[in-house]
Amino acid sequence: MARFKENDLPKSKLTKSSLSKALLIFKYAENHKWKFYVGLIFLLFTGGTALAFPKLMGLLIDCVKNKDNDQANLIAGGLIVILLFQSLFSFFRLSLFVNFTENTLANLRLALYSNLVKLPMTFFSQKRVGELNSRISSDITQIQDTLTSTIAEFLRQFILIVGGIALLASESFKLTLLMLSVVPLVAVAAVIFGRFIRKYSKKVQDQVAESQVIVEETMQGISIVKAFANEWYEIARYDGKIKEIVKIAIKGGKYRGYFASFIIFCLFGAIVAVVWFGVQLSISGEMSVGQLISFVLYSTFVGASFGGIAELYAQIQKAVGATERVFELLEETPEKINSSEFSAEKMLKGNVSFKKVAFSYPSRKEIQVLKNVSFNADFGQKIAIVGPSGAGKSTIASLLLRFYDIEGGEISIDGKNIYDYDLETLRGNMSIVPQDVILFGGTIRENIAYGKPNATEEEITKAAKQANAYQFIKGFPEKFETIVGERGIKLSGGQRQRIAIARALLKNPSILILDEATSSLDSESEKLVQEALEILMEGRTSIIIAHRLSTIRSADQIIVLDEGTIKEQGTHQELIALENGIYKNLSNLQFNNF
Repeated sequence: MARFKENDLPKSKLTKSSLSKALLIFKYAENHKWKFYVGLIFLLFTGGTALAFPKLMGLLIDCVKNKDNDQANLIAGGLIVILLFQSLFSFFRLSLFVNFTENTLANLRLALYSNLVKLPMTFFSQKRVGELNSRISSDITQIQDTLTSTIAEFLRQFILIVGGIALLASESFKLTLLMLSVVPLVAVAAVIFGRFIRKYSKKVQDQVAESQVIVEETMQGISIVKAFANEWYEIARYDGKIKEIVKIAIKGGKYRGYFASFIIFCLFGAIVAVVWFGVQLSISGEMSVGQLISFVLYSTFVGASFGGIAELYAQIQKAVGATERVFELLEETPEKINSSEFSAEKMLKGNVSFKKVAFSYPSRKEIQVLKNVSFNADFGQKIAIVGPSGAGKSTIASLLLRFYDIEGGEISIDGKNIYDYDLETLRGNMSIVPQDVILFGGTIRENIAYGKPNATEEEITKAAKQANAYQFIKGFPEKFETIVGERGIKLSGGQRQRIAIARALLKNPSILILDEATSSLDSESEKLVQEALEILMEGRTSIIIAHRLSTIRSADQIIVLDEGTIKEQGTHQELIALENGIYKNLSNLQFNNF
């Protein structure tokens, strides 16, 4: 997987591909590209009218010498007209660039989010949410600022420099040579300082992304932070990261400061020299006072543009770095999943078969989690999987959902390899009720309807009743419109679990996966949830991952996993009869504690 650190990419590749990657943004402009090109035309007009201003000002000054009042009025009127046109051109330029940028970035955000959502679990197991969130927010904001104003301003300054130099030469070639003597120094400085500025800007962005991870993790686990009274620890952790950001940013700021100081000294020192030399030429009669004024104004334009273009160049360098990061995420290979709503057209019967399945997690290749696991789950059967923590129970559920690819063996449904099904059909026929239920921050209705987004009111109510959730929902003032809070924090564990069961019922899957669905509940909640689960398991294949053995006594088959292999297999009665069996020992431990 691609990393976000600059050092992980070859330097030559980073340099050569930067501009081409940045230009890929235009692919997301779609039918809005014309706005950018028309904006460039208005930008050219803005620069042109700006360049006319010093020339006319010089002519206006020369009217004093010529004592021509009519010409002075005409030139002054022309200046007002030019200023009016420049204002109009600036308005249209800015409006078009903003319109182009917002539409382009809306498409880019959607493409980035769509790609992220469709990336495989292997990607998310190696990335942290805060880091990804920073890429979507801060990096795209950096691109937004650049497309909206920085590029336009950079081009405007470039037009002023090129046009200004050409007009300077028309006023006085000698003065122009003096003015341009400093350009090679500035060019070399731009290359050297630009490289350092970009390096430190990327480092700052990386550190900011890491600081966002700390904030995200702390906010998500705030109850644990407070329970352990570890606010001081989290503050110290964040403070350390912030200080790293400040240290790197200050170092980068020094290079920008050196660059700016160098530019100011060289360019404005050159302007002083030009004015002095121009005065000498004016005294000797080689140029008029008006021409000298025009030349000074053009020199100021060119000098200011050179000074400004350096900072704009640094900002563009930052945006190029941000663009590289965004496209690193866009280049990640997603799973083949539709971006639009999909209903599984093919209903599977639900006969599940594992044949000598072997698996290791991509991040821990050296540890084999499953070794030659084989079992069958026929339609309508309840297959329970038990065993100590880390035995590989939840991994079986993940592999059935194709969150990860197996290393060996075969998993089939209805006699067909799961890799021969498209993901929509496969996952569209499955539903999972996990131990740690994740609810979205909307209403109870929205969370139940997540199992079937186009469900009717009657279907949602029926699912809630079957899941033993209707009674407590009815007790809320807003009923189905009750906001559950982030991750369902406003509901109890049992209530969240029953919402998850209602969600699964509404989906009406062929294969149901219960991943320790009652292990964290109190006795009363467990009873209600268990009743709802019994309804949910009717007429479908159920894979039950359990810690509490009391919930699986009626299972058609119990599989005992230990260290990634199946140690025992049979019904409750068969396994309990095994002398010194793992299941019997687990059962004795649990039931003797009650």
